[in-house]
Amino acid sequence: MSEKKERTVRLPNVVEALIPIVVMMALMLYGFVGGSGYSDAHMPLLVSIIVACIIGCLCGHSFSDMLAGMLDRLNATMEAILILCTVGILVASFIMSGTIPALIYYGLDLLTPKLFLPVGCIMCAIVGLACGSSWTATATIGIAFLGIGAGLGINPAITAGMIISGAYVGDKFSPLSDTTNLAAAVSETGLFDHVTAMVSTTGPTFIIALILYTILGLNIDTAGFDASVATELQAALADNFNITPLLLIPIIVIIAACVLKLPGLVGIAVSVACGVLFAAIFQGMTNLGDLFDVLHYGTSYETGNELADSLLSRGGMDHQMWTINLILLAVAYGGALERCGCIDTLFGGLKNKLNSVGSLILATLLTSLFCDATMCDQFLGIGVPAPLYVDKYDEMGLGRNMLSRTLEDAGTLWAVMFPWTGCGAYQMGVLGIHPFAYFPFAFVNLLNPILAAITAFLGRNIFWADGSYTNLFGKTTMRKPAAAPADKHELAVKNLEARRAAGKAPRPQV
Repeated sequence: MSEKKERTVRLPNVVEALIPIVVMMALMLYGFVGGSGYSDAHMPLLVSIIVACIIGCLCGHSFSDMLAGMLDRLNATMEAILILCTVGILVASFIMSGTIPALIYYGLDLLTPKLFLPVGCIMCAIVGLACGSSWTATATIGIAFLGIGAGLGINPAITAGMIISGAYVGDKFSPLSDTTNLAAAVSETGLFDHVTAMVSTTGPTFIIALILYTILGLNIDTAGFDASVATELQAALADNFNITPLLLIPIIVIIAACVLKLPGLVGIAVSVACGVLFAAIFQGMTNLGDLFDVLHYGTSYETGNELADSLLSRGGMDHQMWTINLILLAVAYGGALERCGCIDTLFGGLKNKLNSVGSLILATLLTSLFCDATMCDQFLGIGVPAPLYVDKYDEMGLGRNMLSRTLEDAGTLWAVMFPWTGCGAYQMGVLGIHPFAYFPFAFVNLLNPILAAITAFLGRNIFWADGSYTNLFGKTTMRKPAAAPADKHELAVKNLEARRAAGKAPRPQV
């Protein structure tokens, strides 16, 4: 019996590697700006998956191999998809319990147009930090602030940008965040080493953002502020809900669950249970069928106030299916691109041309941005560039937390800019504002990668392999080395000493 002939697998050439990406982008642009009447990302992604599989087969892969690549990626994101389902239920429970209406009601009393943006950004950051999730922060307190901002007469795009900025600051500073853990894991460094490094870029941009939001707030034209908008919104909420400060307890519960480091799904489940309990106690919703209906399909209100109706008619597991379908297709597309070798072809030789810390940081940022825009998933924006550049970071004597920080600076923070990514689609669905409208006002997300690139080219804000850190002012001091595999750490320190001897890296100041 003759042996079955083995397939010869090769990498695609540059033209072949670009074909599925160009097809996806062309279809997306046609949908969004070509006036086709179809502006979702689902069908372009589906067509692009087919194209990527064809390219893979032309390069010697079997369809089973391509399918395995897609399933591997999908399997890695299933927990995030389950969390997404429960977040929809969480939103519905917090609305029907009166928690989100209470936040809007009391927020309208406490905030003024001039204080709203900076204070709101800080509060969103606190919730994001405690929850470890920008998605949960925007879906809870974010929705409330969107209503408060509308009541104060502030442009919804500015409010949404502020919410996104605060939520993502909290997410990046939180050891509970999925992307924070992913970035540390793919860089093979310590979680808290990574969080410390994230503070070095996200911290300054957070301060800059607060200054900009304060300036915007101080320059808001309050002459056109119609107090009746807030008054009518509060009246609509009071007429349809039993408003009491006790309704804020479910927010405290979800924060406590995260502080206690409960698993994400467990923490959300506990918070949903609290929301349902409060809906029964304070809003009189005791019929199990009605509760299941709201948790499944979301809330729907006709209060007589258009703003209140738009804010309160949302949530539910079913409401999340559009986003879940998009994430499934986006992740499968990224898996197909990886398996057929498109990524290796496009970026494999780039790192050999990188000879400075600044160019390496910029290349990592741009690769993450490229993966966000073309693979439609922030997890791929973090996971794909890591193995491409990790040995280059060791070669330049950099700490592994420098890699993990850079992956998040663009891979996470700029993923929300594109409406066809999972992040952009989710935030657009939750906040009801298009990413192209709110992103110019999401100052933290917008400025963070820019600050990272500029400071790297200036030789500032750099974590070195031996634990030394060059701050924003150019002073290099010794700290504890970031975790890394022992052999790689030894090699990186050796390379760092060689670069110092050649005058290409600073020595710690005594």
